[in-house]
Amino acid sequence: MTIAITGASGQLGRLAIAHLKTLVDPSRIIGLARDPAKLADLGITARRFDYTRPEGMAEALAGVETLALISSSDFNDRVGQHRNVIEAAKAAGIKWILYTSILKADRSPMLIAHDHRATEEIIAASGIPATILRNSWYTENWTGTLGGAIAAGAVIGAAGEARFTPATRADYAQALAVVVADPAHRGKVYELAGEESFTLADLAAEVSRQIGKPLPYNNLPGDAYQGILESFGLPGGFAQVLVDVDQRAGEGWLQDDSGSLARLLGRPTVRLSDAVAVALA
Repeated sequence: MTIAITGASGQLGRLAIAHLKTLVDPSRIIGLARDPAKLADLGITARRFDYTRPEGMAEALAGVETLALISSSDFNDRVGQHRNVIEAAKAAGIKWILYTSILKADRSPMLIAHDHRATEEIIAASGIPATILRNSWYTENWTGTLGGAIAAGAVIGAAGEARFTPATRADYAQALAVVVADPAHRGKVYELAGEESFTLADLAAEVSRQIGKPLPYNNLPGDAYQGILESFGLPGGFAQVLVDVDQRAGEGWLQDDSGSLARLLGRPTVRLSDAVAVALA
Protein backbone atom coordinates (compact mmCIF):
# COMPACT_ATOMS: atom_id res chain seq x y z
CA MET A 1 0.00 0.00 0.00
CA THR A 2 1.63 3.25 -1.17
CA ILE A 3 0.82 6.24 1.04
CA ALA A 4 1.06 9.86 -0.09
CA ILE A 5 0.81 12.85 2.26
CA THR A 6 0.06 16.33 0.99
CA GLY A 7 1.55 19.43 2.59
CA ALA A 8 4.54 17.22 3.39
CA SER A 9 6.96 20.13 3.85
CA GLY A 10 4.70 21.81 6.43
CA GLN A 11 5.06 21.41 10.17
CA LEU A 12 2.29 18.82 10.55
CA GLY A 13 3.27 16.93 7.41
CA ARG A 14 6.92 16.59 8.36
CA LEU A 15 6.06 15.31 11.83
CA ALA A 16 3.51 12.86 10.43
CA ILE A 17 6.02 11.46 7.93
CA ALA A 18 8.70 11.10 10.61
CA HIS A 19 6.37 8.96 12.69
CA LEU A 20 4.96 7.07 9.72
CA LYS A 21 8.50 5.95 8.84
CA THR A 22 8.54 4.04 12.15
CA LEU A 23 5.33 2.21 11.23
CA VAL A 24 5.78 1.31 7.54
CA ASP A 25 8.66 0.84 5.12
CA PRO A 26 9.75 4.35 4.04
CA SER A 27 9.75 3.14 0.43
CA ARG A 28 5.95 3.11 0.66
CA ILE A 29 5.74 6.81 1.56
CA ILE A 30 5.44 9.66 -0.94
CA GLY A 31 5.68 13.26 0.19
CA LEU A 32 3.74 15.81 -1.87
CA ALA A 33 4.84 19.44 -1.73
CA ARG A 34 5.05 22.56 -3.86
CA ASP A 35 8.84 22.35 -3.56
CA PRO A 36 9.96 18.69 -3.39
CA ALA A 37 13.51 19.82 -2.60
CA LYS A 38 12.33 20.73 0.90
CA LEU A 39 11.71 17.02 1.55
CA ALA A 40 15.22 15.88 0.67
CA ASP A 41 16.15 15.25 4.31
CA LEU A 42 13.18 12.94 4.98
CA GLY A 43 14.48 9.96 3.05
CA ILE A 44 11.29 9.35 1.08
CA THR A 45 10.07 9.80 -2.49
CA ALA A 46 9.06 13.42 -3.10
CA ARG A 47 6.77 14.74 -5.82
CA ARG A 48 5.68 18.23 -6.82
CA PHE A 49 2.09 18.98 -5.78
CA ASP A 50 0.37 22.36 -5.55
CA TYR A 51 -3.22 22.63 -4.28
CA THR A 52 -3.83 25.59 -6.59
CA ARG A 53 -2.63 23.85 -9.78
CA PRO A 54 -4.89 20.92 -10.73
CA GLU A 55 -2.90 20.21 -13.87
CA GLY A 56 -0.50 17.36 -13.16
CA MET A 57 -2.09 16.44 -9.84
CA ALA A 58 -3.42 13.08 -10.99
CA GLU A 59 -0.03 12.22 -12.49
CA ALA A 60 1.64 13.05 -9.16
CA LEU A 61 -0.69 10.52 -7.53
CA ALA A 62 0.19 7.71 -9.93
CA GLY A 63 0.62 4.44 -8.07
CA VAL A 64 -0.74 5.86 -4.81
CA GLU A 65 -3.40 3.84 -3.01
CA THR A 66 -3.86 5.92 0.16
CA LEU A 67 -3.86 9.73 0.28
CA ALA A 68 -3.67 11.85 3.41
CA LEU A 69 -4.98 15.32 2.60
CA ILE A 70 -3.66 17.82 5.12
CA SER A 71 -5.95 20.83 4.91
CA SER A 72 -4.57 23.90 3.17
CA SER A 73 -3.31 26.75 5.35
CA ASP A 74 -4.19 29.22 2.59
CA PHE A 75 -7.58 30.74 3.37
CA ASN A 76 -7.95 31.97 -0.21
CA ASP A 77 -10.50 29.48 -1.64
CA ARG A 78 -9.49 26.56 0.57
CA VAL A 79 -12.54 24.60 -0.55
CA GLY A 80 -11.57 25.03 -4.19
CA GLN A 81 -8.03 23.88 -3.44
CA HIS A 82 -9.30 20.81 -1.60
CA ARG A 83 -11.71 20.05 -4.45
CA ASN A 84 -8.76 20.05 -6.85
CA VAL A 85 -7.04 17.41 -4.74
CA ILE A 86 -10.13 15.24 -4.30
CA GLU A 87 -10.96 15.30 -8.01
CA ALA A 88 -7.36 14.35 -8.83
CA ALA A 89 -7.53 11.54 -6.27
CA LYS A 90 -10.63 10.17 -7.93
CA ALA A 91 -9.05 10.41 -11.37
CA ALA A 92 -5.93 8.63 -10.09
CA GLY A 93 -7.93 5.78 -8.60
CA ILE A 94 -7.08 6.47 -4.95
CA LYS A 95 -8.56 3.72 -2.77
CA TRP A 96 -8.65 5.57 0.55
CA ILE A 97 -8.45 9.24 1.50
CA LEU A 98 -7.86 10.82 4.92
CA TYR A 99 -8.60 14.46 5.70
CA THR A 100 -7.53 16.68 8.60
CA SER A 101 -10.71 18.54 9.50
CA ILE A 102 -11.76 20.43 12.64
CA LEU A 103 -13.60 19.32 15.76
CA LYS A 104 -17.35 18.83 15.24
CA ALA A 105 -17.06 20.14 11.67
CA ASP A 106 -20.39 18.64 10.62
CA ARG A 107 -22.32 20.93 12.97
CA SER A 108 -19.97 23.64 14.23
CA PRO A 109 -21.10 27.24 13.61
CA MET A 110 -17.52 28.55 13.76
CA LEU A 111 -16.39 30.40 10.66
CA ILE A 112 -13.29 28.23 10.44
CA ALA A 113 -15.45 25.10 10.28
CA HIS A 114 -17.27 26.10 7.08
CA ASP A 115 -14.42 25.13 4.73
CA HIS A 116 -13.87 21.85 6.55
CA ARG A 117 -17.55 20.91 6.44
CA ALA A 118 -17.67 21.69 2.71
CA THR A 119 -14.55 19.59 2.12
CA GLU A 120 -16.00 16.66 4.04
CA GLU A 121 -19.08 16.88 1.83
CA ILE A 122 -16.95 16.88 -1.35
CA ILE A 123 -15.09 13.81 -0.13
CA ALA A 124 -18.37 12.02 0.63
CA ALA A 125 -19.73 12.88 -2.82
CA SER A 126 -16.54 11.58 -4.49
CA GLY A 127 -17.32 8.03 -3.44
CA ILE A 128 -13.74 7.43 -2.27
CA PRO A 129 -13.65 5.53 1.04
CA ALA A 130 -12.57 8.06 3.63
CA THR A 131 -11.43 8.67 7.19
CA ILE A 132 -11.91 12.08 8.77
CA LEU A 133 -9.61 13.32 11.53
CA ARG A 134 -11.39 16.23 13.21
CA ASN A 135 -8.66 18.03 15.11
CA SER A 136 -9.40 20.42 17.94
CA TRP A 137 -7.36 23.61 18.36
CA TYR A 138 -3.57 23.38 18.30
CA THR A 139 -1.76 24.21 21.56
CA GLU A 140 0.90 25.94 19.45
CA ASN A 141 -1.67 28.51 18.35
CA TRP A 142 -1.01 30.02 21.79
CA THR A 143 2.39 28.73 22.84
CA GLY A 144 3.88 29.86 19.54
CA THR A 145 3.22 33.48 20.47
CA LEU A 146 4.21 33.40 24.14
CA GLY A 147 7.31 35.51 23.51
CA GLY A 148 5.16 38.41 22.35
CA ALA A 149 2.66 37.92 25.18
CA ILE A 150 5.41 37.98 27.80
CA ALA A 151 6.97 41.05 26.22
CA ALA A 152 3.58 42.80 26.17
CA GLY A 153 2.82 41.76 29.74
CA ALA A 154 -0.38 39.79 29.10
CA VAL A 155 -2.05 36.97 27.23
CA ILE A 156 -4.94 38.47 25.28
CA GLY A 157 -8.04 37.04 23.66
CA ALA A 158 -11.81 37.24 23.50
CA ALA A 159 -12.66 33.81 24.90
CA GLY A 160 -13.82 34.79 28.38
CA GLU A 161 -14.16 31.65 30.49
CA ALA A 162 -14.36 29.32 27.46
CA ARG A 163 -12.71 25.97 27.98
CA PHE A 164 -10.53 24.37 25.31
CA THR A 165 -9.16 20.83 24.90
CA PRO A 166 -6.36 21.43 22.38
CA ALA A 167 -3.49 19.11 21.53
CA THR A 168 0.01 19.64 20.25
CA ARG A 169 0.93 19.40 16.59
CA ALA A 170 3.08 16.36 17.41
CA ASP A 171 0.09 14.56 18.93
CA TYR A 172 -2.08 15.22 15.88
CA ALA A 173 0.76 14.22 13.54
CA GLN A 174 1.33 10.93 15.33
CA ALA A 175 -2.41 10.18 15.20
CA LEU A 176 -2.42 10.84 11.45
CA ALA A 177 0.48 8.42 11.00
CA VAL A 178 -1.15 5.73 13.15
CA VAL A 179 -4.42 5.95 11.23
CA VAL A 180 -2.98 6.14 7.71
CA ALA A 181 -0.79 3.09 8.39
CA ASP A 182 -3.75 0.87 9.30
CA PRO A 183 -6.67 0.25 6.89
CA ALA A 184 -8.77 -0.82 9.88
CA HIS A 185 -9.45 2.89 10.38
CA ARG A 186 -11.08 3.20 6.96
CA GLY A 187 -14.56 4.73 7.08
CA LYS A 188 -14.14 6.19 10.57
CA VAL A 189 -14.64 9.76 11.80
CA TYR A 190 -12.51 10.70 14.80
CA GLU A 191 -13.10 13.72 17.04
CA LEU A 192 -9.57 14.41 18.31
CA ALA A 193 -8.63 16.57 21.28
CA GLY A 194 -6.29 16.71 24.23
CA GLU A 195 -7.30 15.25 27.56
CA GLU A 196 -6.72 18.47 29.53
CA SER A 197 -9.38 21.18 29.58
CA PHE A 198 -8.33 24.75 30.33
CA THR A 199 -9.23 28.41 29.88
CA LEU A 200 -6.93 31.13 28.57
CA ALA A 201 -6.67 32.38 32.16
CA ASP A 202 -5.36 28.90 33.08
CA LEU A 203 -2.84 29.16 30.24
CA ALA A 204 -1.65 32.55 31.49
CA ALA A 205 -1.38 31.20 35.04
CA GLU A 206 0.78 28.28 33.87
CA VAL A 207 3.09 30.63 31.97
CA SER A 208 3.27 32.87 35.05
CA ARG A 209 4.28 29.88 37.17
CA GLN A 210 7.04 28.89 34.79
CA ILE A 211 8.52 32.34 34.20
CA GLY A 212 8.26 33.32 37.84
CA LYS A 213 6.33 36.55 37.38
CA PRO A 214 2.66 37.51 36.92
CA LEU A 215 1.25 37.27 33.41
CA PRO A 216 -2.50 38.02 33.39
CA TYR A 217 -5.08 37.06 30.81
CA ASN A 218 -6.78 40.16 29.46
CA ASN A 219 -10.19 39.35 28.00
CA LEU A 220 -11.14 41.86 25.31
CA PRO A 221 -14.28 42.74 23.37
CA GLY A 222 -14.26 41.08 19.96
CA ASP A 223 -13.76 44.28 17.99
CA ALA A 224 -10.86 45.39 20.17
CA TYR A 225 -9.16 42.00 19.87
CA GLN A 226 -9.63 42.01 16.11
CA GLY A 227 -8.09 45.46 15.87
CA ILE A 228 -5.02 44.31 17.80
CA LEU A 229 -4.65 41.21 15.59
CA GLU A 230 -4.84 43.37 12.48
CA SER A 231 -2.23 45.72 13.96
CA PHE A 232 0.08 42.68 14.11
CA GLY A 233 -0.31 42.35 10.34
CA LEU A 234 -3.02 39.68 10.16
CA PRO A 235 -5.49 40.11 7.26
CA GLY A 236 -8.90 41.31 8.42
CA GLY A 237 -10.67 38.13 7.35
CA PHE A 238 -8.28 35.87 9.23
CA ALA A 239 -8.41 38.11 12.31
CA GLN A 240 -12.19 37.81 12.22
CA VAL A 241 -11.90 34.00 12.11
CA LEU A 242 -9.67 34.01 15.21
CA VAL A 243 -12.04 36.28 17.12
CA ASP A 244 -14.92 34.00 16.14
CA VAL A 245 -12.98 30.98 17.40
CA ASP A 246 -12.55 32.58 20.83
CA GLN A 247 -16.15 33.68 21.09
CA ARG A 248 -17.66 30.40 19.83
CA ALA A 249 -15.38 28.34 22.06
CA GLY A 250 -17.56 29.39 24.97
CA GLU A 251 -20.32 27.27 23.43
CA GLY A 252 -18.13 24.16 23.59
CA TRP A 253 -17.13 23.84 19.95
CA LEU A 254 -13.44 23.31 20.75
CA GLN A 255 -13.95 21.02 23.72
CA ASP A 256 -14.16 17.23 23.57
CA ASP A 257 -13.78 14.56 26.24
CA SER A 258 -14.08 11.44 24.09
CA GLY A 259 -10.45 10.44 24.67
CA SER A 260 -10.15 9.33 21.02
CA LEU A 261 -6.78 10.99 20.48
CA ALA A 262 -5.12 9.37 23.49
CA ARG A 263 -6.50 5.97 22.46
CA LEU A 264 -5.05 6.32 18.96
CA LEU A 265 -1.70 7.36 20.42
CA GLY A 266 -1.68 4.63 23.05
CA ARG A 267 -0.51 7.21 25.60
CA PRO A 268 -1.71 10.40 27.31
CA THR A 269 -1.74 13.56 25.23
CA VAL A 270 0.88 16.22 25.97
CA ARG A 271 -0.04 18.29 29.00
CA LEU A 272 -0.25 22.09 28.93
CA SER A 273 2.61 22.46 31.40
CA ASP A 274 4.91 20.41 29.17
CA ALA A 275 3.87 22.29 26.01
CA VAL A 276 4.53 25.62 27.72
CA ALA A 277 7.93 24.43 28.95
CA VAL A 278 8.93 23.42 25.41
CA ALA A 279 7.78 26.80 24.05
CA LEU A 280 9.73 28.71 26.70
CA ALA A 281 12.90 26.65 26.33
